[in-house]
Amino acid sequence: MEYKWVALSNTTLGVLMSSLDINIVLIALPTIGKDLAGMNAFNVLWVILGYQLVISVVLVNFGRLSDIIGRVRLYTLGFALFTIGSALCGFASSADQLIGFRLIQATGAAFLFSNSAAILTDAFPLNERGKALGINQVSVVAGSVTGLVLGGFITTLLGWRWIFLVNVPIGIFATLWSYWRLKELSSLPGNQDLDIAGNVTFASAILLILVAITMETVSNLSVYYAISMIISAFVLLYVFVEIEKRAKTPMFDLSLFKNRIFSAGNETIFLNALSRGSFTLVMVFYLQGPLMGFSPLETGIFLIPMSIALSVFGPISGSVSDRIGYRKPVILGLIVSMAGFLLMTQIGSRVNEFQIILPLILIGSGMGIFASPNRSSIMNSVPVHERGIASGVSATFVNVGNTLSIGVAFLIMEITTPKAVLDGIFSGETVSVPGFVAPSFVSSVHLVFLISASMLLASILIYLLTTVRQKTFESEGGPELKATGN
Repeated sequence: MEYKWVALSNTTLGVLMSSLDINIVLIALPTIGKDLAGMNAFNVLWVILGYQLVISVVLVNFGRLSDIIGRVRLYTLGFALFTIGSALCGFASSADQLIGFRLIQATGAAFLFSNSAAILTDAFPLNERGKALGINQVSVVAGSVTGLVLGGFITTLLGWRWIFLVNVPIGIFATLWSYWRLKELSSLPGNQDLDIAGNVTFASAILLILVAITMETVSNLSVYYAISMIISAFVLLYVFVEIEKRAKTPMFDLSLFKNRIFSAGNETIFLNALSRGSFTLVMVFYLQGPLMGFSPLETGIFLIPMSIALSVFGPISGSVSDRIGYRKPVILGLIVSMAGFLLMTQIGSRVNEFQIILPLILIGSGMGIFASPNRSSIMNSVPVHERGIASGVSATFVNVGNTLSIGVAFLIMEITTPKAVLDGIFSGETVSVPGFVAPSFVSSVHLVFLISASMLLASILIYLLTTVRQKTFESEGGPELKATGN
């Protein structure tokens, strides 16, 4: 097999495992909330948030580390750690153990996420990268579809522990395959240091924001303390930027953002993730909660149209962008997703598959049209020796957006739904929650989707404004971007 296809198949399996795990866990959260000792709404949220937080705060440094000691080596280590973490999660006996073992999983996933796009970019020529990244994107969708259905099936018939144990045989195979078949194609400078100070300040800032939002929403944390934590987080972010300006090998190479294509791609990918990151979680508890009372399997099947649409349009959009450039597919994808979110603001206290299929297809199609052209533009806009850090930066924006999206969604829902009711719903009470009023909960869901649509509109405007002065973004024969990094 030609090496580029070895690289594509292996990295596709890695992304498949990571995305499979996310949706499998999402579908099972209400069941985990009910069955595992010590679980409450805060712990349920942090089964997801802790995983995404770790990925968010170490991705760039892992990308930097891969540029120093090798992408393939760390990618293989990621498979091994993810497999070990999955096995431990399957045997967790308390909420604290499950959250802790999820952090091991997340560390492995971060190695996979931070290196997969760089390995692919090294293996494929410029005129095939959009197609390769589009095919790779299908694995995200395949994982999403499989995770929704397989997660519901396993949770309903075998119990939630098996949603983690299913990763173990796949992970063992993938680790061995990566070790034997992948090879290092990039030159390694080997003379760079890790930005520990930058990583600590960045991690602390994101952690403070997430803890403040989730504790204020589903616990009795004072608003005063929550605001103080958020202000402290922004102070740390300011310190982080100052550290990055002075660091010899910064966590974020801020000079990359002078490149309009790189800057536009990352700004847009962050707002897109912020708008859609909470969608599946909100829908899971909408469908399995007091309104609909679905089983995990029914919920997974109900959400399949969105993932199928993403899987269809992802590779198509990647191939088209190789010929016509990135801008049009990126903007079209954002518009289509925005239309889907606006339609979701019309759902009532009960829906059937015919009422919801169109907005789900629009949201999924928009994600598919947007994702691979945007990622391809980011990776092609930087020099070869900085692709590891560029991959880590863009993946960080995605994961920070997804993570903050969940916290922000619950903060928004608190506007119309009391904290005690939210706590009951997200602790896994699927039949009866004291004080639950259907119209107020539906209004909170509508508000989340409306703000998501507004974020997508903002991302369209920012993307256009950032790229409008770019002298040449597309050429007649395709996007011949020069990776100058300037």
